[in-house]
Amino acid sequence: MQFNRKNLTNDHLLDLYKDLLLPRMIEEKMLLLLRQGRISKWFSGIGQEAISVGATNALEQDEWIMPLHRNLGVFTTRNMPLHKLFKQWQGSKDGYSKGRERSFHFGNAAHHICGMISHLGPQLAIADGVALAHKLKAEKKISLAFTGEGGTSEGDFHEALNIAGVWDLPVIFLIENNGYALSTPVSEQYKCFSLTERARGYGMEAVRIDGNNILEVYNTIKGVREYCIGHQKPYLIECMTFRMRGHEEASGTKYVPPHLFSLWEQKDPVKNYESYLLVQEVLDEQAVMDIRDELKDYIETELKAGYDTAPMIADTSEELGDLFATPVMNTAVKIIDNSKPATNAVVRYGPEKRFIEGIKEGLYQSMEQHPNLVLLGQDIAEYGGAFKITEGFVEAFGKARVRNTPICESAVVGAALGLSLEGFKAMMEMQFADFVTVGFNQIVNNLAKLHYRWGQNADVVIRMPTGGGVGAGPLHIQSNEAWFVHTPGLKVVYPSTPVDAKGLLIAAINDPNPVLYFEHKALYRSISGRVPQEYYAIEIGKARLVQSGDDITIITYGAGVHWAMDFSKNHPGISLYILDLRTLLPLDYEAIKSAVLATGKTLVLHEDTLTGGIGGELAAWISENCFEHLDAPVMRCASLDTPIPFNSDLEKNFMAYSRLEAMVDKLVNY
Repeated sequence: MQFNRKNLTNDHLLDLYKDLLLPRMIEEKMLLLLRQGRISKWFSGIGQEAISVGATNALEQDEWIMPLHRNLGVFTTRNMPLHKLFKQWQGSKDGYSKGRERSFHFGNAAHHICGMISHLGPQLAIADGVALAHKLKAEKKISLAFTGEGGTSEGDFHEALNIAGVWDLPVIFLIENNGYALSTPVSEQYKCFSLTERARGYGMEAVRIDGNNILEVYNTIKGVREYCIGHQKPYLIECMTFRMRGHEEASGTKYVPPHLFSLWEQKDPVKNYESYLLVQEVLDEQAVMDIRDELKDYIETELKAGYDTAPMIADTSEELGDLFATPVMNTAVKIIDNSKPATNAVVRYGPEKRFIEGIKEGLYQSMEQHPNLVLLGQDIAEYGGAFKITEGFVEAFGKARVRNTPICESAVVGAALGLSLEGFKAMMEMQFADFVTVGFNQIVNNLAKLHYRWGQNADVVIRMPTGGGVGAGPLHIQSNEAWFVHTPGLKVVYPSTPVDAKGLLIAAINDPNPVLYFEHKALYRSISGRVPQEYYAIEIGKARLVQSGDDITIITYGAGVHWAMDFSKNHPGISLYILDLRTLLPLDYEAIKSAVLATGKTLVLHEDTLTGGIGGELAAWISENCFEHLDAPVMRCASLDTPIPFNSDLEKNFMAYSRLEAMVDKLVNY
């Protein structure tokens, strides 16, 4: 192994040695504690320390790193106290995730480390978003994301590289190629000779280096960092290395040919660098012993402090309370309460506007109020989006803030999250709500769980054009809101009127938590109403009483509100109490209970299919909490349990409104 110190001082070489040795010694101790049952799981990075330590030293302290399982050297080089890391590994309350996460599945904003999720690939797109934030702020900074050679087979890898290339982002993608993704060798993982070849297709430079040579890693990344900043370009680095332990300790290493361990033992990053420093007389044998004794004392002292932790006492209110970041009141916005008809007069000022215009106006005023708000989506710039909601926004706010994206929903959601890490707000438009499936992982595992896992907010709104009645078939008009209502940590809103469309979108953008904003396409140009000109918000989590009634309660949202109102108009002999939920997560249980008590007979109406729809959850809650007030079973009126068909006659038969009259009759006559 050839070391090139370049212009590094002896002190710098010595600091790198200490940083390299520390995670090795910690790991050796952790493996002992694992056998003693003091920790439950360990992903070893023994043999790969030079990559984590070299990369982290090459970056500034306030530049974000997205590490993975075996990057202990990132955490120690960023000077995260070992006693608190140890508490994290034990699952203690006073670890970094309050006992909610395992091993290295956590992050910490103070140290600019973004917590990983087990799906690996999504980390890369978050680095895109952070790099975009630096670019927008004209900062001379980069972001760096780790992945393994196995991770390069994931779609998220290719999406992230594509966005970085298209947007010219100052980001480094660092591949730790240790030959095995768990047990699958590279011969069964990819066909290219070197993973650097994959970078060329995305318009970026790449280099392959010895990942066990601390100076080669450090000097390369130092230089690449300067390149990324100077040229505002991404870069890919493939670090060749080897994992001397199993994927995790329980998996063992029987799948690895024994001769590879002998070969890579000779390339041990710690031993070779130590030998080099001895030859260079930067160290002598006594100094090596002294450093090891010093680190051993540090480890033992920190572990003793780590053992001193209080027993875990589960607190349900705290668990629920930590799902969401606390919103900070925006004094510029007026909060309008139109939850009851008697208060509607407050908002009956301003011209008549269509539903789509309410959305557009809410988005436009939010762009004016928040200079840090960035819009992302396919065709949203000059074209104005598939439904023309952002038409004219480029001229008003510029292409830096109104950004066309490649067709890669997963990476765009990840980039939105990365923007949030750097203090931006992001709004992503799914061209159709149906397309969210290819970004599903980022939403339900990254955005939704982030605050609960390590206290980091995700200031992201995803607009979801949804709903049938427009004859677009199974893949463009399905109702999929129930997928996300099942996901703690998300907020889900679904307006039915222009005034709510504007106010709820403004509220969603002001909220520091991830919000899915469903907008029904059939309402865009068919529904109108008077909308205040001012900048206002409707409170998320508060339902709206559409009209009072005595015979039957209909609880609904979106297009269902208008189906219920039309039915009431055409059946004056039936007195309907209509409640518009508006927010599906969190639900307004107080308003729901009041609605049930008003009539004793409740019908839950929604466009989504019957099985697994939100109607089942509402019916269960009402039965559990309002049973003594019911005069009939809670009934559901929903669409057929089939994909939504294209033919207009089939579509009408599919839709819930085709069964509304029959369900109301059944409930009336119960």
